[in-house]
Amino acid sequence: MKTAALDLLIRRQEGADCLSRKTIEEIQLRKLNRLLMREKERDGFYGGLPEKLSGLDELKNLPFTTESDLREHGNRMTLISQAGIERIRTEETSGTTGEAKRIYYSAADNERTVSFFEAGLSELVCPGEKTMICMPFSGPGGLGELIAEAVRRLGAYPVETGIGRTYGELLRFLEEERPETFVGMPVPLLSLLRLNPETPLRRALVSADACPETVKEEIEKRLGNKLYPHYGSREMGLGGAVTCPAFSGVHLRENDIIAEIVDGRGRPVPKGEWGELVITTIQAEAMPLIRYRTGDYTRFLPEGCPCGSALVRLDRVTRLKKQSGCEGDMQDELPPAMPELDEEVFRIPEIIDYRAELAEGKLYLDGYVNRPGGTYPKEICGYPACWKMKMVSADDSPCYRAKRSLMKI
Repeated sequence: MKTAALDLLIRRQEGADCLSRKTIEEIQLRKLNRLLMREKERDGFYGGLPEKLSGLDELKNLPFTTESDLREHGNRMTLISQAGIERIRTEETSGTTGEAKRIYYSAADNERTVSFFEAGLSELVCPGEKTMICMPFSGPGGLGELIAEAVRRLGAYPVETGIGRTYGELLRFLEEERPETFVGMPVPLLSLLRLNPETPLRRALVSADACPETVKEEIEKRLGNKLYPHYGSREMGLGGAVTCPAFSGVHLRENDIIAEIVDGRGRPVPKGEWGELVITTIQAEAMPLIRYRTGDYTRFLPEGCPCGSALVRLDRVTRLKKQSGCEGDMQDELPPAMPELDEEVFRIPEIIDYRAELAEGKLYLDGYVNRPGGTYPKEICGYPACWKMKMVSADDSPCYRAKRSLMKI
């Protein structure tokens, strides 16, 4: 099996002949101590931490960083001047009060993200081909723009569809541009494949949303190829971990990120056990984070990867706290998580897209189908289900899921 492209990238970036666990951990400790020194010199948010650790095992003794810290002290976390900030990503609070969460990036941060995207996409994007990018485009340093630049560096052509399109618009992109590869969320991809079984698409990298097994299996069957999953977040610089040719978990870019898995009390768990992902972004220039609790639930795969890489691999990643795709006022009702809904709803072959609302103990689902007369289950995820489905219109049916990304882009 060929060497994973991410391994080759990290070797080149770090000037390493090979990547053993010993080499990776030496790189991480060196960069962590350099970060702690920067914090001391600039009297940053983490300035009260030790300026040097003797080993990575001491990292667990440092305090956690939380989302509240980012909202309340985000400006103090930057280690470069405002003139050096190239991009700010803002997440507003859901209420009427409270600080917005802002993540800051320098040009160097964005360049490393493009390099990571280029490595991950090189496993499926071929020179001279077209890649359909169904991700947000928002100007310089935007997610879509960074992916498009990575595609161009591979000698391929980005088809910049963005999000918020109707299904008719997306189908026209497919018919007119004939892209071979797709980058975007898994459910919109499945919707397109159900609408257009004769699709030109052959390969896909999916991100920004969980991919239940039901959705994954059907997409792979329709494409005739395995999916390439990616995991990332704003806090880790958008790009975090991507699969390799072995398709066994996602490899973390460990020269930029130190990852830990902790239990509910914040204690490290043995390798292979599930818990919350904690990250330290040791390479970030503008806004490095130390022991940030992501709220994501996963584990390190304990066995070695068939590709031979020593980089740690994450298993499937979900939210630690249930997140719903349901709308409306839940109050005391805890709605099912979106992946749980998708797992059951997309077993119904004619469904193209849907949205859900939980009210008075019932789950109300409305959306699109590609043929009438379907039979729908009376119960979904343990709730009585009330269905209101209509035929999809190629002209004006919006893609619901593209507006409900679970990844904080």
